[in-house]
Amino acid sequence: MFNRRFQHIASKALVAALLVMSTGSRPAHAQAPATTYDTLTKPQQAMIDDLEKRTFQWFWDSANPANGLIPDHYPGPSFSSIASVGFGLTAYGIGVERGYITRPQAVDRTLATLRFFANAQQNDSEDNATGYHGFFYHFLDMRTGKRKARWTELSSVDTTLLLGGVLFAQSYYDQDTPKEKEIRALADTVYRRVDWTWMQPRAPQISMGWTPGGRFIDADWKGYDEGMLVYILALGSPTHAIGDDGWSAWTSTYPKTWGTFQDQTFLNFAPLFGHQYSESWVDFRGIRDAWSRQHGFDYVENGRRATYAQRAYAIANPGRWMGYGENIWGLTACNGPGDVVGKATDGSTRQFFGYNARGAGLDYIADDGTIAPTAAGGSIAFAPEIVVPALQAMKDRYGQYVYDRYGFVDAFDPSFDANSTLNTGRRVPGVGWFDTVQLGIDQGPIVLMIENWRSGFVWRVMRKNPYIRKGLERAGFTGGWLDKAAK
Repeated sequence: MFNRRFQHIASKALVAALLVMSTGSRPAHAQAPATTYDTLTKPQQAMIDDLEKRTFQWFWDSANPANGLIPDHYPGPSFSSIASVGFGLTAYGIGVERGYITRPQAVDRTLATLRFFANAQQNDSEDNATGYHGFFYHFLDMRTGKRKARWTELSSVDTTLLLGGVLFAQSYYDQDTPKEKEIRALADTVYRRVDWTWMQPRAPQISMGWTPGGRFIDADWKGYDEGMLVYILALGSPTHAIGDDGWSAWTSTYPKTWGTFQDQTFLNFAPLFGHQYSESWVDFRGIRDAWSRQHGFDYVENGRRATYAQRAYAIANPGRWMGYGENIWGLTACNGPGDVVGKATDGSTRQFFGYNARGAGLDYIADDGTIAPTAAGGSIAFAPEIVVPALQAMKDRYGQYVYDRYGFVDAFDPSFDANSTLNTGRRVPGVGWFDTVQLGIDQGPIVLMIENWRSGFVWRVMRKNPYIRKGLERAGFTGGWLDKAAK
């Protein structure tokens, strides 16, 4: 259905059949007064409540209860995405806190998941394994849990996103019961087994992945993106930790993405998911590494600037796409109407794409008019004052086409008026294209970041995890909650 085996590599190497240059400059946004859930109007609160619950429900309904695997996309047949599983394991805790499910329900589903990953086959075969050296394949068969196909890689970042949920479970389920004790033990087993040093064929940097046939992928985690969490977990390992030079090697590549875009100066990464994934689990508020101390702001502020830059880009709308504006914006990796040159709703002929690492920044601009609600929704903890109106506007303007039983569909394109080549989604004549599925890696930031903004819940749980703290400390982070935790 989708071929996304190297989506993270593609997001860095994307070239430019759809490159457009942003023009003009817009006034930089000053920090707005704090927007909290309590300051919202009653209708806005109801909208956020409904979105959080529906997005949680996607994870609960889509998972295989026997092994805990969560699909890449749903509704409909799918393979499992291990990153979706990481987001799901965290969403279960949110569900308990919000009263969507009971703690025993969450415990049982979490146990099934961790038992599967702790006991899954690890070897270097092409077809008879779930992982190798503690890492796991990006996509797995939903029923057997084996590598989905030979095109899927052993993924360092998707294993990391899975581990985000595993370590959340380790810290959240802290009661003195046999099942919760087992959760903590299994989580420890899964994390300790990951051999981060093995995934460093070009040390001190970490490779993006490995395949039995092609061996290590010829690309490492560089620049600024979701790879931040890869290095934090690799530094925090009690068994296979990378060297002290790992974080400095990572940040040494920052200058390539540092600069001003749409009058916001920040570490650029064009798709917003690169600013959301690590931040979904790690509370970067008030803690700084050497780079952020030098530049005078933390990574949450960097995410805020990236969010404002994307909104400014949509207002400027250099590509003249339909619908873009102050409250309709958001580019990130997502589904699209398909790889087709076809008619747009304004009568012109345009190039459109299927799944693609859409984004806007100094590194590249990839834009075919497709908006992903997760781009805004996953940034709510950075800039709620512009995200809440955007979510409301998308829902109000496009109604039943963009919002269903599981919240926002993955993406929509108001400019598309041709025949789609993607086998999900529907064309509404004169209105645009609307997906008919959600993706786990896009649902995850919505539910986790809504809760972080509302209560700080996920961040608060993860602050207790000793491996997260150790990784941050070895990376040179100091200040805020991290200094308090050390006392």
